[in-house]
Amino acid sequence: MAGGETLAANVCNGRERSKRGIQGVLSGRLTLTSEVFPNVTWQLTSHRPMPGSERFADGYRIFWDRPAVMGIINVTPDSFSDGGRHRDPEVAIAQGLAMVDAGAMIVDVGGESTRPGARPVSIDAELDRIIPVIRKLVANDVLVSVDTRRAEVAAAAISAGAHIVNDVSALGDPRMLDVCGSTGTPMLLMHMQGTPETMQVDPRYDDVVREIGEYLTARARTALEGGIPSVLVDPGIGFGKTLEHNLALLERLPDVGGLPMVVGASRKRFLGELAGVSDASQRDAASIAVHLHAVRRGAAMVRVHDASGHVQALAVQAALGSG
Repeated sequence: MAGGETLAANVCNGRERSKRGIQGVLSGRLTLTSEVFPNVTWQLTSHRPMPGSERFADGYRIFWDRPAVMGIINVTPDSFSDGGRHRDPEVAIAQGLAMVDAGAMIVDVGGESTRPGARPVSIDAELDRIIPVIRKLVANDVLVSVDTRRAEVAAAAISAGAHIVNDVSALGDPRMLDVCGSTGTPMLLMHMQGTPETMQVDPRYDDVVREIGEYLTARARTALEGGIPSVLVDPGIGFGKTLEHNLALLERLPDVGGLPMVVGASRKRFLGELAGVSDASQRDAASIAVHLHAVRRGAAMVRVHDASGHVQALAVQAALGSG
């Protein structure tokens, strides 16, 4: 496991803490290997206060001891999964609040589609879409991440109150490291082969699991050495991968790396291929199935459209154990 020991997440055993469903305790280290985690807790550190966080000498920390849910809010007119249902800021805000009420730990707000073949939008358009939503959710004590590849957008989102930056290009914008490092903002770094416009044009790997594990380890190390206080990683299911690549990553998820892993397969095209469902909005059952598998393989969090359904499914799985 490339870099797993040195980059492994801190985990805990000890007294319980909770707020908005986030629970935790302190001590120990995690390597992503087991199918269930009855006695481990993940953590996320920031240099700024976050909802549900506790203050320590090196910043503010959030702890969680069960795989968590990150709810997706696409404030775009061309989302692959909902056809622009949340392009109205008020609708997006209401949906974000409903996700938190259902048990989501984080709401991830994005203003640029990264579906296969998508073209970039202007920075102004991206900001116009997301900033009102971020401000309102933060005002309601929601833990908010901003889904963006652009340092300028990330800086504005952080100023508006966003707590986490979800960068699908994993520091592709060289200014992103300075923006997040200087503000002490934690990051989610994702693997993507190519760009949204090109990523599904004949993606190839010699060893998809090894290559993505090495890439994410290197990107995470760059982020941590550049002052990012905490890093989550995402293997980028569906981002420059064939069906076979996606399945290999999901089966060998523990080999991808030792940092807290976020898996976001929600409503992806490969699920439609497997389940025979062409309409992306009808793939929530398939999404739950693949995400339950991912958490059995060690995922700390799943990024989803159907927050309520996933929270219920994860609660039942926790009660059942490893099965």
